[in-house]
Amino acid sequence: MLPSSKHLTLTSLPQPQFLNKFYLFSPNQETKLMVHDFFRSFELFSENEIEEFLKLFEIRKVNKNEYFIQEGEKCREVAFIQSGIFRSFYLADDGKDMTYCFRFPNTMMAAYSSFISGCLSKESMQAITDAELLILKKEKMDALVQDKLNWMKFLKIIAEQEYLELENRFFQLQRDSATQRYSALLKNYPDYIQKIPLQYLASYLGITQRHLSRIRKEISF
Repeated sequence: MLPSSKHLTLTSLPQPQFLNKFYLFSPNQETKLMVHDFFRSFELFSENEIEEFLKLFEIRKVNKNEYFIQEGEKCREVAFIQSGIFRSFYLADDGKDMTYCFRFPNTMMAAYSSFISGCLSKESMQAITDAELLILKKEKMDALVQDKLNWMKFLKIIAEQEYLELENRFFQLQRDSATQRYSALLKNYPDYIQKIPLQYLASYLGITQRHLSRIRKEISF
């Protein structure tokens, strides 16, 4: 979840267009099972607690290339990715777009440093495909944490997972070759890897698109 300009400003980025795409949370059975399984896996919540929690969510449709959050904004919500793929990126000093993380279905997503501290986000999260999110506002999450100890434990676990993923990402960049990093991504997310544009994959791996094309050809044989 974690592995995370100055010449380009926030206004030079495409502006988000999702404000009119909220829906009451009325999940189909497949969605309900997915969300239940996710929260059940933490072994913290009863079925009733999960049901009550789901009532706090809103559904948001996000089109391809639209944003969940942009650099310079405050993150005031957390999302469960029901469908779709997102990338997290920042703008380097030379204005280059640097992808450092991908977010896949059945995971939680937020600009966590901004969500926790209230500071401005240093990253942007953009949909690579059309997506559907379950959105929980920060004030609702804060109320849960104050009222229920298990939700505080849940946030602690999420924060720990984010840190471990960031650490793993750091060691991968230092230790593994680009071929090894691509192979790991392909192994862990075979259903999604083909949907990620080459320029984002290359940026994530820290290589050129030409180098990535060679790696893909080598692995396919």
